[in-house]
Amino acid sequence: MMTQQQAAETHLSPQQNHALALIWQVLPEARLVGGVVRDLLVGRAVADIDMATPEPPEQVLEMLKKAGIKVVPTGLAHGTVTAVIDAAPYEITTLRRDVETDGRHAVVAWTADWREDAARRDFTINAMSRGRDGVLHDYFGGRDDLAQGGVRFVGEAATRIEEDALRILRFFRFQARYGSNQPDPEAMQAITQQADLLRGLSVERIWSELKRILTGPNVPNVLTLMDRTGVLAVLFPGGVTCARLVRMLDAGGPADAVLRLAALVPEEKAGLARRLKLSKAEGAFLIGVSSGPVPEPGMTDADLRRLLVKDPPEVLLGRTWLWQAEEPDSALPDDWLALRSALSAMSPPVFPLAGRDVLAAGHPPGPQVGAVLEQVRAWWLAEGCTPPRDVCLAFLKKVLKPQS
Repeated sequence: MMTQQQAAETHLSPQQNHALALIWQVLPEARLVGGVVRDLLVGRAVADIDMATPEPPEQVLEMLKKAGIKVVPTGLAHGTVTAVIDAAPYEITTLRRDVETDGRHAVVAWTADWREDAARRDFTINAMSRGRDGVLHDYFGGRDDLAQGGVRFVGEAATRIEEDALRILRFFRFQARYGSNQPDPEAMQAITQQADLLRGLSVERIWSELKRILTGPNVPNVLTLMDRTGVLAVLFPGGVTCARLVRMLDAGGPADAVLRLAALVPEEKAGLARRLKLSKAEGAFLIGVSSGPVPEPGMTDADLRRLLVKDPPEVLLGRTWLWQAEEPDSALPDDWLALRSALSAMSPPVFPLAGRDVLAAGHPPGPQVGAVLEQVRAWWLAEGCTPPRDVCLAFLKKVLKPQS
């Protein structure tokens, strides 16, 4: 019969098992902690591996270096170093206890008490650890909660939220992924009473969690819970359009966080991008999909090519999803599918001439060069963006002929 340790190891890659063996040779008391333990229990492939150990971070750093393992002091103030083995990172953090919390940050001290370290974690399903021997250490019933589909805070929910208000959003993310029952009543009550604490968080932390919620499972259900507790009203005081997002999801819309944000929040998009401090690319996409001409079923290939001259395919495709969600009866689902297939198969056309071509054709330098070029470009667009360079040059000569 397969042991618990052997069962867990079947969900780790050979590279991960090799790396853990090296680390455990140096730090035999270290344990796997957090998400890796949870994912091993449910049989998921493990992407990131976090470990904890009772040794102070400076000692961990020196021990790994002495063993010839590459190590980076990624967060010594928080007790974390990162071992890099076969180009993969393995975070190792010294056991900690909270000395002071303010809802955003915590002052910590080192400890050798595994239960004390587990008690400062957010949810029971994230507070488990597993040692080198494969034994599971579960101080707060996380394994049972995981099996029963329950997401509970460690200790008092209100206290955990006061320590870090981001745990409100993390609750919804984990409820969406692991919760199969009604949400924990204590957690929901605490979140309802403390939702305003989210206002004290940085928007970067909020957006980081929101992205994972919007692209995770059970989005409609989790948004309902967020709305019921007042969280959405705190995050988006101008209101939300959950029904529009749900229609987009039901139609098969892609798991793109920014596109889903555009469907969910009717707020003016340039202001929303600034308020959430989206990246330049995210902001441009949010604004782009929310304004401009929409490709619609029935358009010709020439129509679509003309749209592609101005906007990239991903922006145009995003507009089709938003419009279908806004006007679900505007076309049949198969017609939208055919439109997106045609659009995805096209390469954005590029006008083949530039100002230097006008000069080379004999036109004198000056402001009229741009006007001539635009005249040729308008003809090229009218022709469906298909005339190649030589044909465009021939038309340019026709444009210039009356002027010579």
